[in-house]
Amino acid sequence: MSKISSPKKKLSATEHHELLKLLQSRFKKNKDRHSNIEWAAVEAKLEANPAKLWSLNEMEITGGEPDVVAHDKKSGEYIFYDCAAESPKGRRSICYDHEALEKRKEHKPANSAVEMSADMGIELLTEDQYRQLQQLGDFDTKTSSWIVTTPAVRKLGGAFFMDRRYNTVFLYHNGADSYYAARGFRGSLKV
Repeated sequence: MSKISSPKKKLSATEHHELLKLLQSRFKKNKDRHSNIEWAAVEAKLEANPAKLWSLNEMEITGGEPDVVAHDKKSGEYIFYDCAAESPKGRRSICYDHEALEKRKEHKPANSAVEMSADMGIELLTEDQYRQLQQLGDFDTKTSSWIVTTPAVRKLGGAFFMDRRYNTVFLYHNGADSYYAARGFRGSLKV
């Protein structure tokens, strides 16, 4: 899929069709992630929310492989997470947030997880969401992902990230201005 650079955040008819086809294929291939959800209902929500479809495309083109992981019966929304085996390639080597990016005087990364997720129209995963994702498979066995950090930790200059090693999900901390080739972020989107 091609990179979208439109400030209107709208897909062309071709991109729209290609993305829906890709999402449907992934949905059918991974039924264990959403066994009680029907594709037709998800597709209807996507068709009614073109801005959300644009965000899903952004998740896709940065390597996230978004897929439906839940349905909120109260709100009627379908919840997508990045389900790529490793932290999305197009979102690695970034620090935690804009403040951390500005703090670096040398060797600044290109962006931050908080800014990128906002630009994409998605949310960083929380610790609970990350643990829910790990119930669906083994993710981040070679990489790690920034997650939402508590204000108290962030105020002191830190940020949280998580990964899976030794068949265990770990929560860690690092300076928010740090960045590594194997650390990116995973996002969620409600449609």
